[in-house]
Amino acid sequence: MSSNGKSAFSGDSRSEKPKDGEAGDFSGPIKPIGTHDVSSGLSIGNPHSKKAKGDALVSSPSLTKPSGNRGVSSGVSIGSPNSKNPSGPIIQTTKTSVSSGVRSKAAVSSGVRGKAIVSANVGRVMSFKDVKFGAHEGELRFRLIHFWEARNVRTKLLIGLEMLLIDQEETIIQGFIPAGRMDTYLPHMRAGGIYRLHNFFGSNNKTLYRVSEPSVTITFSSTSVLSDLEDSSVCFPEDRFRFYGYEEFNAACDLKGDLYDYVGHIKLVNGQVLNDSLVVDEAEIASTRRVLLHVQTHDGPVMKMYLWDKAASDFGERFKASGGTASVILVTTLNPKRYGGALCLSSMVSSRIFMDSDVQATQDYLNWLNSNLDVAKRVDADVVTKTETVTIGELFSYMKQADAKFVAWFECIATIGDVVHGSGWYYIGCGGCHTKATKGPTTLMCKKCGKSDIVGVAQYLAKISVYDNNDQAVFVLLGDSGHELSGKKASELVESYFEANEDEGSDHLVPVPQALIDTIGQTRKFIVKVSTHNLTGKTQTLTVTKVLTPEDPDIGVNLEESDGERVKRAAEKIEGEEPKRAKCG
Repeated sequence: MSSNGKSAFSGDSRSEKPKDGEAGDFSGPIKPIGTHDVSSGLSIGNPHSKKAKGDALVSSPSLTKPSGNRGVSSGVSIGSPNSKNPSGPIIQTTKTSVSSGVRSKAAVSSGVRGKAIVSANVGRVMSFKDVKFGAHEGELRFRLIHFWEARNVRTKLLIGLEMLLIDQEETIIQGFIPAGRMDTYLPHMRAGGIYRLHNFFGSNNKTLYRVSEPSVTITFSSTSVLSDLEDSSVCFPEDRFRFYGYEEFNAACDLKGDLYDYVGHIKLVNGQVLNDSLVVDEAEIASTRRVLLHVQTHDGPVMKMYLWDKAASDFGERFKASGGTASVILVTTLNPKRYGGALCLSSMVSSRIFMDSDVQATQDYLNWLNSNLDVAKRVDADVVTKTETVTIGELFSYMKQADAKFVAWFECIATIGDVVHGSGWYYIGCGGCHTKATKGPTTLMCKKCGKSDIVGVAQYLAKISVYDNNDQAVFVLLGDSGHELSGKKASELVESYFEANEDEGSDHLVPVPQALIDTIGQTRKFIVKVSTHNLTGKTQTLTVTKVLTPEDPDIGVNLEESDGERVKRAAEKIEGEEPKRAKCG
């Protein structure tokens, strides 16, 4: 993928409407079109290619419309490994000729009580780009790519049915059917079906976890009429993908914004190397409802990918069906998050799984992979992609490696031997940003916030000596990590001391509290950060950003945004300085 900036790749393919007799008739038994055969003619270019400024709309003209009973895509290349990709969204599509011949048998409307209403009225045909906020009496024609239930995250209450739709102009838009109207339409809907919708409401698209670009959503109203679109010579694309690579996903990490798609090859499945003897345990997947993959696009950084629930089971089924030989994967609508300090991709309820030759995009990537096996085996270790459990000795070995030029997070199980005395175990930071406060003539100031009168709050900066079976190290507890270890906030301990010792001045060094001393002898799992200072040999003291019990399965911790991380810059400035009592106003 691109080396900088955001670049969204999308491709699609065209297919014709199935012949008469394959489409369902709302007035009688519904025949499914068949397997949802999605195809996208594209291949991914070189991840190290240079991009010029500006957006680009790239198309492949003069391609003939595929014929036959099912959708057949025309392969479109998104560039060779040596191509230069312009920055911004790059949309590559397959163009075909279209016409307006249409025949429709029956329509279904939700009515007041969900009664089916047959209608032969045809309103003004609109494209998705014409849809604005408000009620519409026109007609939309589209392919239903995919649909899924929308539920409240906390209560699991069914909200409605969300859909992904595509029209003849290759525009993707999100659709929605409220829960009260689902029974009217759901029995007649099938992935891959081509429909007409008359009367609908253009509602505002959600801002979180969007699956399409338009600002509106097609919402079925009480007067909506849905029908099969039959004998249409209009060629509707089967699907369209919006691909992101490492750089783009990393830039969008934890923003809860648009959900993009990924294509690449599999390196590990639940920690196991991909080989002919690998067997995926479907029973384990059903029990844990999770699959952990390590994936890579070309020779770019390796990323973790978590597949949850249906996406996990779908992967298990497809991998088993391949005989355990599948190596290329495409997953749609992924949410980039930071687990254990590393960028991870997490599936959503809307996610779909494609492998090897399922669609044109995976076939194109598989062709590249088979021709570049030596390149695919090389890992560009720009980042550490997982929080590995290591010993203290392995931490020191990593810091000494000549090629260890990047910041990394590791899990380390160690026993606390002592709390370092004789130096400050806390500092006074800004109550807002936790940066070290600067003492003014009469007040505390914060350079980062630009305020000249702030409230100072004590933050942990405590050194502890730890050991495992073979080695010893010094860890520094910052921010929340000290609270997690001792069970007490630094501000509470400092205030309690001065309340009990009112005669002590503000410059008095508060001794190490009993709450920290009581942790001596405890064995904990520490999430430690190997910083640039460690890599350059300036210090072997390691920063702790999270403290867990050894049994704690917490994988969703955002270490890079913890309080300890926010005060990291303060630690670089104030190690060795004696703490002062907070002076406010």
